[in-house]
Amino acid sequence: MKDKNYKFLVNHKNFASRRQGRTRYTLVGQSDNIKKILIHGAALIITCDERNRLKVLKDKSIIIDKGKIKDIISFGKKKIDFEKFDLIYHAYEREGMVVTPGFINAHAHPPMYLLRSSMSLDRGTIEEQVAKMAKYEKHMKATDYVLGAIGDFTEEQRNGITTTFSHYATFKAIEEAAKLTKHNVINAVSAVSNSHPKNSVGLEEKNLKDKDKYYTKPAIAIHYIHKASKKDLLTIKKLIKKHNVLFTMHAAETQNWVAECVEKFGQRTIFALDNLGLLSSNLVLSHAVHLTEEEIKLVKKKKVGIIHLPTSNKLHKSGEFNYPLFFKHKAISQIALGTDSVVSKNSLDLLSEALQTRIMHQDKKIVLYEDLFRMLTCQPANILKLGKVGKILPSWRADLSFWKLNDRGFIPYNEKNPLSLVGNMITHGGSYIRDLMINGEFVISNRAHNFIDEATLLNQLQQAHMKLRRRMGKD
Repeated sequence: MKDKNYKFLVNHKNFASRRQGRTRYTLVGQSDNIKKILIHGAALIITCDERNRLKVLKDKSIIIDKGKIKDIISFGKKKIDFEKFDLIYHAYEREGMVVTPGFINAHAHPPMYLLRSSMSLDRGTIEEQVAKMAKYEKHMKATDYVLGAIGDFTEEQRNGITTTFSHYATFKAIEEAAKLTKHNVINAVSAVSNSHPKNSVGLEEKNLKDKDKYYTKPAIAIHYIHKASKKDLLTIKKLIKKHNVLFTMHAAETQNWVAECVEKFGQRTIFALDNLGLLSSNLVLSHAVHLTEEEIKLVKKKKVGIIHLPTSNKLHKSGEFNYPLFFKHKAISQIALGTDSVVSKNSLDLLSEALQTRIMHQDKKIVLYEDLFRMLTCQPANILKLGKVGKILPSWRADLSFWKLNDRGFIPYNEKNPLSLVGNMITHGGSYIRDLMINGEFVISNRAHNFIDEATLLNQLQQAHMKLRRRMGKD
């Protein structure tokens, strides 16, 4: 899959020496093998604790070793041997930095990045738009899928996202893009696809058998339940049990698709999935707009993950997610947020999605900022079974986003109650992160991507987009 025409790749021969010239960074020694890192004196750390309570820690340093957080210590109160570190990040300089866990995007279609502008604010129904998307995708080439996914992942990273649950019809393109961008990806491939009719459950089984060979984590997807046969769904059930793998789909996105499920299986979406033995904590349902109260109660009971996509639902006129009923039945801890794709959202950031969530539901049930932050971090980590991800705690994975405190998105805030910063981030956010760490490695430093030359990437994306339009006979 790797193509020599990927002119946007950064040459890493002088990676360590290039880093030394970046402000806030001090390279100790000359090794390219940077393992032990000190995040020195973060003004504020915003994270959930062991019990998922939102906390703000003041003036702390983070010690990272081999991709994991080893310790969190008070800044200036403990003598540090700086020579023991490979790299020191000076978080206290120039009014300081705010550090959060890297956000987790629980639903995305990365290669569709190439289709930005193709369908913006179309007048048709979601059903018509899905059919139109499939026509575009059938004309895309293998390198188009990779380019689109790289464009998607790098934009997500600029918005503080370090992990993505990808739902798409091609595995290899997502795998390649994830490796090149250093992005954490759960790679769910559609066993039943509108744009890739040759996809099958058998193909999924092969990916799962070879799962230890891949950079990404394989998972199973279908587009909608009514597009799959009962035989396929029962085979998927066996694969889930055998490989303990995640299974995802769009669910109850429109009333029409609920009706198609009833016509095919004789039951509404959640009851049909339960009858097939697919309702479990391994199931992740996106949209879930048109669920009844009884369905929501069953979702709660079976610990099914739910991905809320308010911007997409509003843009495509799909309906309104029933957050008040999820709250009533104490199921909001099973909700995470996702970006969907550039066809369904203006930008691939989760802070604006959190704000849209609050705006959409505030007339019926106010969604607390603390709950929204959890939907970006610890809750998707739990739903997606990521393990020690989504929090800033000792022994947890070092996926970190760095934000300037002295920024219009943060300032002013109540210093006596620094949790007010969370509301500021969500309500007034929008600035790109300054630095981003994934698996203990700086992927973005001083707002520059360390692995992708983004200016060159954007040029290649533009050229590929126009070639795709010409193949389709469009201007």
